[in-house]
Amino acid sequence: MATLMQIKTITEFHRLNGIPLPDHPLISVVNYADLLKVEGHFHYLKSFYSIALKKDVVGKYRYGQQSYDFDEGLMTFFAPQQVLQVQYTKDDVHRSPSGYILLLHPDFLWNTSLAEKMKQYEFFGYEVNEALFLSEKEEKIILEIFRQIQQEYSGNMDDFSKNIIISQIELLLNYSERFYKRQFLTRDQNNHEILTRFEKVLDHYFRSDALIEKGLPTVQYVSDELHLSPDYLSSTLKHLTGQNARQHIQNKVIERAKEKLSNTPLSVSEIAYELGFEHSQSFSKLFKQKTNQTPLEFRKSFN
Repeated sequence: MATLMQIKTITEFHRLNGIPLPDHPLISVVNYADLLKVEGHFHYLKSFYSIALKKDVVGKYRYGQQSYDFDEGLMTFFAPQQVLQVQYTKDDVHRSPSGYILLLHPDFLWNTSLAEKMKQYEFFGYEVNEALFLSEKEEKIILEIFRQIQQEYSGNMDDFSKNIIISQIELLLNYSERFYKRQFLTRDQNNHEILTRFEKVLDHYFRSDALIEKGLPTVQYVSDELHLSPDYLSSTLKHLTGQNARQHIQNKVIERAKEKLSNTPLSVSEIAYELGFEHSQSFSKLFKQKTNQTPLEFRKSFN
């Protein structure tokens, strides 16, 4: 059974991993090889940003609806209060990964240019369901910025240090945005544009009152919004992701359900209603089908 680990501070993160306490309570750069690895399946819910460059990292990671194997140099971006699932096998705990993780508490951003801008970086959202793969040249650029940030905050911080660190973090994020754009441009741009628009339609629908008023969105509804035929939309998504439009809609429902089950006290019936189900039994059946757990079993795994 998975164990939820709610980590509220960067200092607590350091303690849990058996590494020296951070030089600054609101920011830290951690060598991934130093982190504690314990066999098992864990859910992490952190109250701070986590930006990682990882290579040959052990274990299986799941974020939103996407699983990752970190066999190459790549980056991931996690915002506060997002659930990250990690699973280590017996063999994993004896392997040596490499990379760095920047831990950044939102309080560090107060009264800075990044306080609001962080919300504009799309790669912090659940809807970005793939990691950022880096070339060797790109990896060197990112590594150097990590080291500069670490050097600045671990020294004797003065009146200029925070502004310098904020500038370096913004540089890191801007490079990441550039590299993400390069990653998508190297693929079929038109098809990825359809996927992006599809996600935006679903996100808008799920954020509005439409779920309660109209129920779950249909493939016909989304395809009409995109001015595409349902068959063309499903075949395009199937080509890109291996899943058709109906499966994507169901995954979005399960994603929202997991958030509500893990972060709210709402009953299963209340969650089913908010997600557009006329009967809670239909919601529970879909959840069981997609996760091999009932909603209550999933919630219990977080307690």
